[in-house]
Amino acid sequence: MKTFPLSLLAAATLAATLNTTPAFAGAGHDHGPKYGGVVRELHNIAYELVAKPDGLTLYVSGHGKAIPTQGATAEAVIYAGSGKTSVKLEPAGENRMVAKGAFQVGVGVRAVLTVSLPGKTPAKATFNLK
Repeated sequence: MKTFPLSLLAAATLAATLNTTPAFAGAGHDHGPKYGGVVRELHNIAYELVAKPDGLTLYVSGHGKAIPTQGATAEAVIYAGSGKTSVKLEPAGENRMVAKGAFQVGVGVRAVLTVSLPGKTPAKATFNLK
């Protein structure tokens, strides 16, 4: 019977382990951005903020499924340098809320969002914009 060196067996085990998907990372648990924004998860709800100079769009989902924003309220406070801008976001379709206007975005700018969805715990999240 031929035996393998222990280091070879350990390397093979490590390679097999690194190539498997963790059991807890099943469908619907991908928390990466789907629309090119910044994602924060609170109370099992993912909030993705897409900030552009002409508007803000907030996408809301839970376990990979869209969460309706009808009847929801949201306010963003944008901090850029010593400036501060507050704006309300309005429901605009299945799982998004929008605010139109002129906004400073980019590195060093942050937005603090307060969101209340019908039947859900209110959430407050900070997004460091890209």
